[in-house]
Amino acid sequence: MSDTQQNSVQQDYILDEQVGFVLRRASQRHLGIFASRIPELTPTQFAALAKLCELGAASQNELGRRTAMDAATIKGVIDRLRKRGLVATVKDANDQRRLFVKATAAGEELFANCVEQARKITDETLAPLSEKERLMFLQLLSKLQ
Repeated sequence: MSDTQQNSVQQDYILDEQVGFVLRRASQRHLGIFASRIPELTPTQFAALAKLCELGAASQNELGRRTAMDAATIKGVIDRLRKRGLVATVKDANDQRRLFVKATAAGEELFANCVEQARKITDETLAPLSEKERLMFLQLLSKLQ
């Protein structure tokens, strides 16, 4: 490729118009809103706690799948939540390699106290969009999963 062709290709590539860049910027904005409203948990800790409160209990592996976290990430999240007394782990009676995780009473209470803020985080994140745009945006994002 000649220098002129390469410059033309480079000039046609506008970072601000690329899906990954736009998604990262939107994610950064959302994470900033999250941190200001629920400073006591990271978004991944909140997701794990929310899913446990929804499910009751789950294996560490299932919890990772249900929260879109790989094995190493969910293990670290569970370890940190357990150290804070927000979740407890128990070995499966049938398979000692398998851990079940459950929210403790303290974890359930913290989650319950955060739910309203979590709703406000969603509202604030989506505030620039109309109600119709919000629904469409979430439907379109779910197609990318």
